[in-house]
Formats: sequence, structure tokens, C-alpha cells
Amino acid sequence: MFITINGAELFVDIQGEGPAIIAHHGGPGMGSHANAKAAFAPLADQYQIISFDARGSGRSSAIPPYTHAQWVSDLDGLRAHLGLERFILTGGSYGGYIALEYALEHPERVTHLILRDTAASHAYEAQAKATALARAAEFPDINEEDLNRIFAGQVKDDDDFRRLFETIAPLYDANYDPERTRRWVEDITFRAETHNVAFSQNIPRFDLTDRLHEISAPTLVIVGRHDWITPVEASEVIAAGIPNAELVIFEHSGHSPQQEENARFTRVVREFLQRR
Repeated sequence: MFITINGAELFVDIQGEGPAIIAHHGGPGMGSHANAKAAFAPLADQYQIISFDARGSGRSSAIPPYTHAQWVSDLDGLRAHLGLERFILTGGSYGGYIALEYALEHPERVTHLILRDTAASHAYEAQAKATALARAAEFPDINEEDLNRIFAGQVKDDDDFRRLFETIAPLYDANYDPERTRRWVEDITFRAETHNVAFSQNIPRFDLTDRLHEISAPTLVIVGRHDWITPVEASEVIAAGIPNAELVIFEHSGHSPQQEENARFTRVVREFLQRR
């Protein structure tokens, strides 16, 4: 369904019944609700899974501003529209940035926080570039100039965005499957403008490290051992900063343990929610 929130049409998917889980996808300008929907589908037997395309991504309106403040406001607007007083919040990758921002701004709304392959600051950019370049022999399309443009938010247009992302897409899984990666990239709606704003304006100012101790919700931090862009160290910082947070490392995953080890991912999340 489409729901109008703060003047933008957001595409929203709801499955299951029970305590609500709202999932915020990553990759502004290329992410969508589909990943979160598939990842949390096994939990729809006990929970109501709400996934959506954020403003400027997927099937939702391409209406600026594409700021963290706006995305947090949209998330809270969606919560209010659905009549939820409190809910379980999860965010993966860049979606984790928004989840952290939301938990700090609206602590009274979040019963549990689940963060997957994300970071509390932009401190890992140089490390990510070095990791990517170290695999250039394996994936020769990877080069420093393209990496710099991606991370600086200097993508020319949607087609250029697709081409650039195709070069780094093989890095995301622990075990590269060319056919699976090809299907993944083909299904993506690329929006260069959203990406450029996020990476050129939002990320350079993003650093919540010193505020992590303010988060009071029970927190689960999940990360793949072989994540190239938000490494294990980033999750360790989050888990150390949030009081009583739990850290679970998926040894056979890259950036997407919710896909690469879905059965274990489902079990870990379910047990966390039942225990906490």
C-alpha cells in the first residue's frame, strides 16, 4: 500500500500479527523494503512485520529533503499513522543510522532496537576503500576513482549509479555468487540524487558515538564477520557504547547475515526478543 507521510507517498508492506517490528532498509537511493520483508518474514508468525521504502528510495516519492531528520520524522509519522504507541525498531546498514537517530530522538517509542551491519559514525570509510581495493585483482572493475565517487556522493545519474554499484556488488557476500549478485542488481531501483545527498551531506556529519550511552532500549547488534563496508569493529563500538547491548557475529556472512545465514538470523532475533 501507499501511505502519505509528511507530504511523501511511502510504499509500505505489512505482514503477520503481533508486536510490531518496523524495519528500515539501508542504501538510500538503492535500498527498498524488499530485503527487510524477506529477512523478517519467518518472524511473521509471532510479530507484525512493517517494512517500507524510505523517501527517495524504491517505489516511494522522490521528494527532498533526504536528511536524517526527515527520515526520522517519516518513520515517526508512519508509526503514528499505524497507531503504534511503541514498537520494535530494526535498521540495517544505512538504515541503522536512522534507527540510532530515532532511538535517541524518540526513546519512549522503542521497546527493542536491532541493528545489523551498521555503524555509529563514518569513521570506517578509508578502511572500506582499502578492503575493496585489496580485492581488485579478483574483481578488476574495482578502482580507486570509482570508489571515491561513490563515497563522496558524486554519482552522475541513475545509470552511472548502477554501473558504479555493479563494480562493488561482489564484495557484499562472504561467498560471491555471480548469478545471485546479477539478479540482485537487476532488481534495484537506482536514484542517484538520494545517494548523493546521503553521502556528500549526511554521512560527513554523522557521528553518534558519544551518545550511544543514552540509548536505553534492549539492543541487539548483528554483524557479518566478512562485512567489507561496516566492519566488525563498527558493531563492537556500538555494542560497547549502548548499555547491556548484545553483539552477535555471523562467521559465514558478509554485509547481509539476514540473507546468508537466515535460519540463524531468525533464531537469534527471536530468542533476543523473547529473552529481553
